[in-house]
Amino acid sequence: MTSEDGHARRAVEAVWREESARIVAALTRHTGDFAWAEDLAQEALVEALATWPGSGIPSSPGAWLMSVAKRRAIDGWRRRERFAQREPMFATEVLEAETRDSVPDEADPDRIDDDVLRLVFVACHPVLPAQARLALTLRTVAGLTTEQIARALLMTVPTVQQRIVRAKRSLAREGVPFEVPDRAERPARLASVLQVIYLLFTEGYASAEGEGALRPDVAREAVRLGRQLAALMPREPEIWSLIALMEFQSSRFAARVDDDGLPVTLEDQDRRRWDRSAISRGLEARARADAAGRGLGYYGLQAAIAQCHAVAPTFAATDWNRILALYDALETLAPSAVVRLNRAVALSMVRGPEAALAVVDELETELKGFRPLSAVRAELLERVGRPDAAAAAFLEAAALPGNEAEAALLRRRAAALTGSPID
Repeated sequence: MTSEDGHARRAVEAVWREESARIVAALTRHTGDFAWAEDLAQEALVEALATWPGSGIPSSPGAWLMSVAKRRAIDGWRRRERFAQREPMFATEVLEAETRDSVPDEADPDRIDDDVLRLVFVACHPVLPAQARLALTLRTVAGLTTEQIARALLMTVPTVQQRIVRAKRSLAREGVPFEVPDRAERPARLASVLQVIYLLFTEGYASAEGEGALRPDVAREAVRLGRQLAALMPREPEIWSLIALMEFQSSRFAARVDDDGLPVTLEDQDRRRWDRSAISRGLEARARADAAGRGLGYYGLQAAIAQCHAVAPTFAATDWNRILALYDALETLAPSAVVRLNRAVALSMVRGPEAALAVVDELETELKGFRPLSAVRAELLERVGRPDAAAAAFLEAAALPGNEAEAALLRRRAAALTGSPID
């Protein structure tokens, strides 16, 4: 591969991450066929990989991909002798970037002018199994690769590929329309839609791979989608809880990386750099959720945990007892190995690292190859005074899949413990 090929590939991957959702959504709106729309977008990517090394990267890469995909759709319609019915739509359509950070609280409950949110609802149709909904939406909305999706969902790559293919076939077979469902149908899809938005935010908050630790643009898109959803269903407390969770977490973006682009741990973050306006929006969203009087659900519990961190003036002043109690409730409501791992961190702050190490060791089989598990173990080993074991665990974590900035920090911490130079 030449340097031009490598540069073009990186550009294509970056554009796909940024623009895939809007491109696929716009194509779906005009073709009426979700599976074909994604195929058209993928074909445009292939053409970009073949063309850009020689012609150079266009000034508007997303628009270039959209134009190529449209031409291929037109060719397809000509072959199907349906071009005359669809040509007027493509003659006037322009793919516009959504720049609104929020939407009014009061909105027409039966209308939403947002192609990406429509796309999420389509991919979360009840005709699809739960894991297939997640895989398909993460592929089309977040622009994640099958490898990234597999890590996010703790699945194998072949399984992810099979579920995406079957999901697209099911949507085509059922003729699922490109629209937000009516009021009666929305609750059946809400849990899946919330989960997808949550995973989308998580990808922005802690990128699954690549050079950088953060993708703030992806996180902001997740918050925007959450607020669009709240405008559509303003009385659903879990929507407001998810918004609160995302606002609390995003408030720390400016303090989460150092001047070298490496992650900064929560304990070491300069809290003066936290976005107080985001924290205020989080508190307001939590109040909206609490006003429903339904108690704390899955996202409500996580938002409450995030709030404990957001309002603590210092790391030492964090209410770890409340956080541990909230994790106990979350484990009862939605038990999972990842929840138990996060609970172990809180447990270490309340009862000491030795107690937490025992829990982490029990999770080894379920979370084998999961970088956060090895990173947490390394932290705990360091705290109990076992520097050599901690250094080995930090290096083990760095070697596991994840973004490179995080891996560099883990290697640095290992070197600090052993006095060795950083590789």
